[in-house]
Amino acid sequence: MRYSDERLLDSYSQTVSGVFQRSSSAVVNIEVQKGNAPAGGSGFVFTPDGFILTNSHVVHGVKRIMATFIDGRKAEAQLVGDDPHTDLAVVRVGLQNLNYVQLGDSNSIQVGQIAIAIGNPFGFQCTLTAGVISALGRSMRSQSGRLIEQVIQTDAALNPGNSGGPLFNSQGEVIGINTAVILPAQGICFAVPSNTAKSIVPELLTHGHITRGFIGIMGQNVVLPQGIVHVGKLPVESGISVAGIEPNSPADRAGVKVGDIIVGINDQLVSSIDDLHRLLTNHSVGYPYILTIIRQLEKTFLRIIPESRT
Repeated sequence: MRYSDERLLDSYSQTVSGVFQRSSSAVVNIEVQKGNAPAGGSGFVFTPDGFILTNSHVVHGVKRIMATFIDGRKAEAQLVGDDPHTDLAVVRVGLQNLNYVQLGDSNSIQVGQIAIAIGNPFGFQCTLTAGVISALGRSMRSQSGRLIEQVIQTDAALNPGNSGGPLFNSQGEVIGINTAVILPAQGICFAVPSNTAKSIVPELLTHGHITRGFIGIMGQNVVLPQGIVHVGKLPVESGISVAGIEPNSPADRAGVKVGDIIVGINDQLVSSIDDLHRLLTNHSVGYPYILTIIRQLEKTFLRIIPESRT
């Protein structure tokens, strides 16, 4: 190894070690009781007054939450807010003046940059692994079935006990919340981006849940026959075939029928159920929208007012 390579490796080691030294005391082990079985994961303090960010799947529906800090302190935590659709949750411990870490800007990260994961799995002190950002803009299913967008892929080695722990950049800023490991694969791990957390944490702190628009259909993605695409002058080749409608739902009141194919909402194209989920945010609740549907080979427009659903 050349002298310059040795200096580069030493610089890398110092960067990783420095992040660990500054940040590890903010990472906690989270132990929960699910039914009769103990389970858990990791989390991290993001405010000095004891608010902790973790994964929804770690704390959702549990009987008791205990947080253990690197110095051995334990505290019972209360669930503040939970969003299964992004796999994020906030809990709080009754401790003050805690060391905490900052949420960084996940939009500024690049493939190839250092990624440092710290977790507190299985009651072992803090565990550090390091690697690089392998890919950006991935998507994955949450346990609720919704798609989580802009997921970060990293090769920093993780295990299920790291769920809810932070993924840092070289500056010690949290750029992701570790959420999933593809078990049959090697070196494929995912993190929910910090900017997603930034967007939902205020509502979790205020309301305890995230409100999203709801119209009340059951549907499936379908490929449109070319004849329909041509006659309807449609810019999409797929849509949502309505298989069921909840009684007295916005879709029911708007006149949506089983067999309709939804291809747009307002001026946005809809080619899949995931597209519809993305458009039905909390901002859509209570406001009139225009559904573009195909019914009996004809394009039809229906006025619909989404309702709230957590």
